[in-house]
Amino acid sequence: QVQLVESGGGLVQPGGSLRLSCAASGRALSTANVAWYRQAPEKQRELVAAISVIGNRNYADIVKGRFTISRDNAKGTVDLQMNSLKPGDTAVYYCAVPTAGAWGQGTQVTVSS
Repeated sequence: QVQLVESGGGLVQPGGSLRLSCAASGRALSTANVAWYRQAPEKQRELVAAISVIGNRNYADIVKGRFTISRDNAKGTVDLQMNSLKPGDTAVYYCAVPTAGAWGQGTQVTVSS
């Protein structure tokens, strides 16, 4: 059973950057389609970005051009580089392997001055 752990969240000012990482035990992420979701207070969880096993990427319109999902196969992680952050990006960010029904516990990202 795959277990996912997110890291890299925190408090950042508007316009700043953060890099989130998703690590797994029980399965190599290099063999999985992996996605990042987020959930803001009183809102539904939404897909932010996803990367397929062969490297195809897709993004929510609201983060296109600002966020980049990538694999670091040397570290065995799937990362989410977030630039030009806005207060509206404030949420708990979750890593997931949807086909395995696996979710991390989330990492808080707060964008505020």
